[in-house]
Amino acid sequence: MPSDDLLLFALGASGPFGERVAEGLGTRLAKHEEREFEDGHHKARSLINVRGRDVYVLHSLHGDDDQSVNDKLCRLLFFLGSIRDASAATLTAVVPFLCYSRKDRKTKPRDPVTTRYVAAMFEAMGVDCVVTLDVHNPAAFQNAFRCRTEHLEARNLFVEYLAPLLGETPVVVVSPDVGGTKRAEALRRSLAARLSRSVVGAHVEKYRSQDLVSGEALVGDVAGRTAILIDDMITSGGTVVRAARACRAAGAREVWAAASHGVFTVEAGEALADGAIDRLITLDTIPPDRLGTGAARSKLVQLDATKLLADAIQAMHEGGSIVELLGP
Repeated sequence: MPSDDLLLFALGASGPFGERVAEGLGTRLAKHEEREFEDGHHKARSLINVRGRDVYVLHSLHGDDDQSVNDKLCRLLFFLGSIRDASAATLTAVVPFLCYSRKDRKTKPRDPVTTRYVAAMFEAMGVDCVVTLDVHNPAAFQNAFRCRTEHLEARNLFVEYLAPLLGETPVVVVSPDVGGTKRAEALRRSLAARLSRSVVGAHVEKYRSQDLVSGEALVGDVAGRTAILIDDMITSGGTVVRAARACRAAGAREVWAAASHGVFTVEAGEALADGAIDRLITLDTIPPDRLGTGAARSKLVQLDATKLLADAIQAMHEGGSIVELLGP
């Protein structure tokens, strides 16, 4: 399709992020309006004709001080529905952070499987494709949707940031729990290839009962190494701090905590100020407002994810390869 057929919208608080994605595409955000009504209702609509156009709608579905996760999801769904009704040729939801992705299976009788329910909502709005970045469980995400999905991985963004800093320093990539070992192994392999030397792996045990998390045994050699803790998201910070302390106790020289999404609850600032963590690395998919201005914020480095999303949108629009974009 010619490039002038592409339209990119960004809703609400995702506007500044969307502007940078649009800049990477060599365009500007398409114009729309969002209205709030006194009774709590709201409306969003395009201010331009979308008929026959290739439309992408970007919104990161995290809660903030102004809107809850549910508010943002509802607004995005309604706007997507309005674009489908306005006869867009194709409709793609670009969701850097996808809400409810952690609940992808029944762990107790009668549990909800919210990943599947959210998928059904997007499909009901007539979405052709859902694009997201580093969900909690990629297989569950892909299996939940019946429409096309594109799961982007930020692994290479972390590698390109980490490699120059590590130099010849001995490194270990650590998963903070057994469930994240595939993610950690993928980062370990990519980092080893980039550094052209050996990088070892490790993981920390983790058990959850009700709201209590336990387990501190560390499997792997971290002594004398810089430990890179990798996860898909950091919320309260409890899991990553527990793992960082285990690495320190086992002789790690430094601990860097990395996660694609810094969700950061109000408790995270105090938890992540812990001296076991030397550096905190996330993408910029979520503003770190709840982290405060203290010690935890001073450790934080946010990597730019907008170019990755812009390149993915461009590849989809022109029929290019997402696999080639993500690299090895």
